[in-house]
Amino acid sequence: MKKLERSLSLTSVIAISIGGMLGSGIFVLPGLAAAKTGSSVWLAYLLAAVCILPAALSKSELATAMPSSGGTYVYIERAFGPMFGTIAGIGLWLSLLLKSSFALVGFGAYLSILVNIDAGLTKYIALIFLLLILFLNIFGVKKVGKVQIVIVTISLITLSLILIFGLPKVSQNLLDPFLLEGQMGLFSTVAFVYISYAGVTKVAAIAGEIKNPSKNLPRAMMLSLLIMATIYVFIAFVLVGNLPLNELGTDLRPIYTIANMLGGSYIGYIAALIGIVTLISMANSGVLAASRFPFAMAIDQLLPSFMGKIHSKYLTPVVTIIMTCVAMALVILFLDVEKIAKMASAFMVMMFILVNACVIVLRETSAQWYNPPYKSPLYPFVQLFGIISGIALLVFLGLAPFLAIISIFVIGIIIYLNFGKNATRTGILRKYGHRPALYLFYKKNNKKQIAYRNNLGASLQNLDGKLASNAGVVVPLLGNENSPEMLVEIAAAINKRDKIQVVNITEVPNQTFLDAFNEEENPRITSLERRISKLAESKKIDIDFEAAVTHELSDTIHELSDQTHCDWLVMGWNGRAHSGILVSNPIGWLLTHINSDFALFKDDGVRYISKVLLALRPGRKDKNFIAIADRICRYYNANLTLLHVVPESTSDEIIEQMEASSKTKLKKVDTKSEVIILKKDDSIEAISKASASYNLLILGTPQKDNWISVLFGTGKDKFTEKSACSVLRLTMKDA
Repeated sequence: MKKLERSLSLTSVIAISIGGMLGSGIFVLPGLAAAKTGSSVWLAYLLAAVCILPAALSKSELATAMPSSGGTYVYIERAFGPMFGTIAGIGLWLSLLLKSSFALVGFGAYLSILVNIDAGLTKYIALIFLLLILFLNIFGVKKVGKVQIVIVTISLITLSLILIFGLPKVSQNLLDPFLLEGQMGLFSTVAFVYISYAGVTKVAAIAGEIKNPSKNLPRAMMLSLLIMATIYVFIAFVLVGNLPLNELGTDLRPIYTIANMLGGSYIGYIAALIGIVTLISMANSGVLAASRFPFAMAIDQLLPSFMGKIHSKYLTPVVTIIMTCVAMALVILFLDVEKIAKMASAFMVMMFILVNACVIVLRETSAQWYNPPYKSPLYPFVQLFGIISGIALLVFLGLAPFLAIISIFVIGIIIYLNFGKNATRTGILRKYGHRPALYLFYKKNNKKQIAYRNNLGASLQNLDGKLASNAGVVVPLLGNENSPEMLVEIAAAINKRDKIQVVNITEVPNQTFLDAFNEEENPRITSLERRISKLAESKKIDIDFEAAVTHELSDTIHELSDQTHCDWLVMGWNGRAHSGILVSNPIGWLLTHINSDFALFKDDGVRYISKVLLALRPGRKDKNFIAIADRICRYYNANLTLLHVVPESTSDEIIEQMEASSKTKLKKVDTKSEVIILKKDDSIEAISKASASYNLLILGTPQKDNWISVLFGTGKDKFTEKSACSVLRLTMKDA
């Protein structure tokens, strides 16, 4: 199948993004918004920009991780699964085509200034321009980008001239009242004008056609949002400062009115012409983005396959472009576009809520394939603000948005039940979600998605695609280890049996075929196999090495543990420890599902272990941890120190009892050992300072500490984070 052409430059992407916002939001809505809140309408536009910023940052991150056509639909489908993806795709498609249809019908108010036409003919003229937009989109997205640049440039110049000549004439008397309906009126206006900025994220839907998307997409979103926020705020201020509120509040062509007042009738006519062209541009941008949603859904088998076809010459999704334009024509002819567009736009607010949630889900689950070049700053607070503010905006919009959301949910579910049966993917949340989240979805597909790479060349003798059934330890390698050899050595030190199973696992997105990885050699796998073989030979360790590719990392590791009947699972670790109520990272998921004991090794670069520090946390069974520590010390011929940190208020009598009990337990080990008891209220600082004198710190499982960690699993193990040496964190089922 042919691929979409990456032909859009940064300038074109900014133009398309601004074109999605430069429409009814500035040429129609300011007057209606001013009627709701007074001269504070400029503040409403500013607050709306702040509210949409989290969605722009989140979509920038998501788009650089998944630079493919489909945008928001793709992100929600990957995070929440195909059912929610279907709902999102249908809802976003409808909302965009309805808003675009509204723009085409709405330009009649400006057209009537230039041409004396009957109001009944406006719809048919709109259809003529819709046909023009159809051909523009089919003949190539590059041509669309070039047209957008010209239109956006002219519109921005016009609006800039209005600012230059309008700001000096602002009347202080017209700025009163500032809040016409109080704070509630202001907040409802923020919700009303919020949709004006929705176009800023449209370009994520065409990420598959953008040159260098990891840099150009975030830049385009941020720059276009900054430009449009500035335009909206100052134009709104100029309007309320030059036009009486009673006139502005009913004016559907405020840009023409202000231009006519400042420059006379000819300037007004020019502004009207630019308004017409800009509204058409908005519709054009809407068709470009909307047509990509059903295209991406067809690729994912959530809609009929013919919708995923690309034109052989122009490399554009011709079927979905025609389908979108036909739907828009029907809307223009038969529906009350303005009311439906408002409800569909409210659903877009809901989509932005889900977009922010997608970043949280994908970050916290730490999907191996999710590695965005651009990451949203101030995570997760930016996303939480976006979710909370989005919910508040829906409340201020009233009952109609909720009815629209329910109806689109029903339509999406019906389509999913009819066409989504062949979708074999599962969303990230369904893999790693806990019960409160899982109740939102259908039961999980239990088919294991794993392929062993057993035909990568004759030189890889160990890659036979068979796991060692008698391995005492399984070591999954995920590609982020500082030293795979050191991790395998730690596994050998823990192992009570003869065999160790090492498996390099590559997790790929659900849309990638696993078989594709079995057909060509991978230099990294070749290198790993050679290094592990040399380690086995030099240390006289019996190691079986395999390589696998999978769609579901945690399920695969779980399966490896079950197939080998191992005692231990040993993995590299970055220090993240917590699992949340709603989502958990793969480590957290494995902790609750693996039947074997679990060891996480945080490699601090130490290669020679001669001194081991065992710091026991309250409530642990000392003998189990001491036995493991003794085994490691014997392997490395190292000394063992058992550390207890107690509050400074602890009596000397209790300390003496603790020391005597610990020494009794240490008599059972062969390793040279000692006991140290520190009286410190800050146990983290005490263990951190003590670890500086050791090569390896052994700990038990940490506890959660704050509400963010509890909800989303973002916490770190503070003992590990502050440690001055390598850390081995043990989780034992009987400890």
